[in-house]
Amino acid sequence: MILIDGKKIAADLKAALAEKVASFPEKYGRVPHLVVVRVGEDPASVVYVRNKARACDAVGIRNTTLVQDESISEEALLELIRGLNADDSVDGILVQLPLPKHIREAKVIETIAREKDVDGFHPYNVAGLWQKTPHMSPCTPAGILKLLDAIGVDPKGKRAVVVGRSNIVGLPVAKMLLDRHATVTLCHTRTVDMPSVTREAEILVVAAGRAKMITADMVSEGAVVIDVGMDTDPETGKLCGDVDFDSVSKKAAAITPVPGGVGPMTIACLMENTVECFLARFA
Repeated sequence: MILIDGKKIAADLKAALAEKVASFPEKYGRVPHLVVVRVGEDPASVVYVRNKARACDAVGIRNTTLVQDESISEEALLELIRGLNADDSVDGILVQLPLPKHIREAKVIETIAREKDVDGFHPYNVAGLWQKTPHMSPCTPAGILKLLDAIGVDPKGKRAVVVGRSNIVGLPVAKMLLDRHATVTLCHTRTVDMPSVTREAEILVVAAGRAKMITADMVSEGAVVIDVGMDTDPETGKLCGDVDFDSVSKKAAAITPVPGGVGPMTIACLMENTVECFLARFA
């Protein structure tokens, strides 16, 4: 069984980006600049934003974190984003999700300028993914494909099952696997007799947001299992994913741990997207 070391693969990607970015001041007069907006003090968001800042430091990307009170109005937040859109010193903008309930996430996402949308969530970037036109790829799905590449798993001709249908992970990773010539089945937590579906998978991607919902009896021998989930085990209080790692790892040919699997790749791909947004301005 191969334990897919997302930390190591992400570190290699960030090292390559750091070498690239080191040449930018001489070539372009500056380095890329990422601005992250965090609204409120959600503990998970605080950790995610801090990790993104550390990744920027490792790559050599200038980073700014703007913390707003959770009582900020939707219009005030949108005005802040519009100001960042117009700021020529800013190459990438990310608004950390989730947002307070009184703020419409869709409105925030569509307000970020497409060319600065490092998350790949803007409607035009989503359309570009599906229409195969130029776009910014969403970070987590892109990271998943890089993990498969790193362990030498080519999706072409393989049966892939994606559990989860969100616009952030499930739908885009299904499309990206299709574009790599896999045969893809997309299911979700309400799928009837899910084990009969997941057992067909040679590549199983789980992004359902339910702790340990995928057990060994739901996985075929020799499958590659990518666990996108991040939750707390109700029995131990430790971090866990959507996959029951202890049982599934005995059957899988390769599996991502939680933590240390997909998460680091998401942040590394965010760094890559920031560099791409920067370079697009000089094309």
